[in-house]
Order: sequence, then C-alpha cells, then structure tokens
Amino acid sequence: MVDRKEQVNALRVNDTFNFRCGPGSVCFTSCCRDVTIFLTPYDVIRLKKRLGISSTEFLEQYTVTLKIGDRVVPLLVLKMGEDREKRCQLVTADGCTVYEDRPWSCRMYPLDQRSPASFTFIANPTTCKGLEDPHRYKVSDYLVDQGILIYKEMEELFEEITSHSGIHQLDIDNEAIAQMLHMALYDLDRFRHFVFESDFLKRFDVAEKTLRTIRNNDVELMKFAFKWIRFGLFGDPFYKLREDVRPPTQEAGPA
Repeated sequence: MVDRKEQVNALRVNDTFNFRCGPGSVCFTSCCRDVTIFLTPYDVIRLKKRLGISSTEFLEQYTVTLKIGDRVVPLLVLKMGEDREKRCQLVTADGCTVYEDRPWSCRMYPLDQRSPASFTFIANPTTCKGLEDPHRYKVSDYLVDQGILIYKEMEELFEEITSHSGIHQLDIDNEAIAQMLHMALYDLDRFRHFVFESDFLKRFDVAEKTLRTIRNNDVELMKFAFKWIRFGLFGDPFYKLREDVRPPTQEAGPA
C-alpha cells in the first residue's frame, strides 16, 4: 500500500492508491485544460471513428504535429481549444464527449507508466482532489478498469519503431520522406488510398488475403503500415519487391 501523502514515484502493479474522478469532484475536467496529451496511432483510429470523420480531417482539426530535434518519429498532440482556459476540444462541462474512446494518456491519469512494472503519479496532488477520495485501486485493477490493455498492446507495436535499434542511425532530411512517415503512422485513410490507388502494389508483392483485410480494417492497416515503415527505414524483411521491378544485380531493399 502506498500512502497518498508520500506520492512516491515508485508504484508497482500490486500497490494501491486513492483515486476517484467524476462529475461530483470539485475539480472535474480541470485536468483537461491547457495540457499536453500525446496521441498514438491507435488513439487516432479510435478518435476519428468515434467522431465519424476521416483521419485527415481529425489531424487537421484536432491535432498538432511536433518535430523535436533530431527525433525521427514525429509526435502528435491533441490541440487545445482557443478559449481562455484552453480546454480540450473534446470536453464539455458535462465531461469527455469521447470517453469510451479517450486516448491512452487520459486513461492512465492520474498515473504515468515509466516501465512495464513501474508507475508514477502524474497528477498534481495540490489540485487533483480525486487523490483525496477514500476509494482505493490496485494499480493492476485500475489498468483493467480503464481499458488500458488493448492500448498497451498497440503501443508495443508502435515501440517496435520508436525503440528500434536502428532509429538513432537515421537522419531524415527529405521532407517527402518525413511526410510519408507521418501519413503511414497517423493518417491511415490517406495511407490506404496510397496503397490501393498509387503504384504501391505494382512495386510490392502483397498477399491477396492481406489486401482484403487492410481494405476495411484500420487496426490491421496500422500493423501493415508499421511493418512497411520498418522495412523502409531499417530494412526489416517484411516485404518483397515484385520481380519485375527488382534491380537484377541486387536483392530487394528499402524502397
């Protein structure tokens, strides 16, 4: 058991903590104002479906892309409103309008995950009154209650790119490649059009079963895109060039 007064940065999955959040809390939705909420590719899928818009529309209306230093993979954050309080655009006085499909970061609150088995408090104990509620959660139960597990599974696939051994050897200064990477990660509706409407399938040998799946399944398309990125950036052997486009004197490599 962890004493809330300590707010130690060493929570484990079997530790417990005090927390409850809801309309009855005096600080309800205050944590949804002027805050940096990072989005994963899976977050984009869930949110654009919930809002009934395309990934392109979602990115334009609700997000900001950050390029930090020499980081290869662009970061995506939720765009706050333009009102004085900079409230999240998806939140009203009644709460989150996309609660069932809220991002991973929002589901984790008031916790942050530092490693597979280590967690910290991200909530400010002086302003988050939910930490004073007598209701106790075991960390592992809280993750299940908040629907974190499917997000964790998708995040692990994303980390196969962001934590790849070859990521620090890359220096992408070609804007066209950078935009292609952004599209494949976050703008899946455009990426689907790219796969089926460009010369992609004339260059890459993709099984018909895979094509049938990714045509209508966003999650499978995301996995397909992740593999394509790893193929193109790191040379991981997920795809083959068609024989008629492969240079005769060399093996297939990143396109």
